[in-house]
Amino acid sequence: MQENQNNSTHVLTVEQCKKITATDIESVNAFSSQQIVLTYSQGKIVVSGANLKIINFSKATGAFCAVGEISGVKYGVKNAKLIQKLLK
Repeated sequence: MQENQNNSTHVLTVEQCKKITATDIESVNAFSSQQIVLTYSQGKIVVSGANLKIINFSKATGAFCAVGEISGVKYGVKNAKLIQKLLK
């Protein structure tokens, strides 16, 4: 059995479509009042909505928090093209 080299755990919580918190975030790639693009250990996360504001981001701990009107969260996995080819 292969051991996971990254011991961090990713958790994402959306509270009443008004607040989003996440752990294991490596970077904030882009942000505007309508969209925030994050990188975590397994790929990318795109948060969409309106009036989005980043409240907290710590590269050292991986903690992230934003508020606004959250309408969607989309995950993109690293090596997704390879996975899609394998599943065909």
